[in-house]
Amino acid sequence: MSEEGFFWINLAEKLFGLILIIISLLMIYFTATSTAALGIFTGLFGFLSAVILIAGAFLMIVKAPE
Repeated sequence: MSEEGFFWINLAEKLFGLILIIISLLMIYFTATSTAALGIFTGLFGFLSAVILIAGAFLMIVKAPE
């Protein structure tokens, strides 16, 4: 693969990781502020948002092989 193609794939991976982190932080905020409306599902949505946060952080940290 050419160096230019590798650059764009790496950039897209980092951008997707950033988008996942932003979405998960919004999910955590709305889960924390609406616990009464969610009821017993608060833990589920908190867990799901934490999983998405970890996936986004993983995409931001990991370096793709060349």
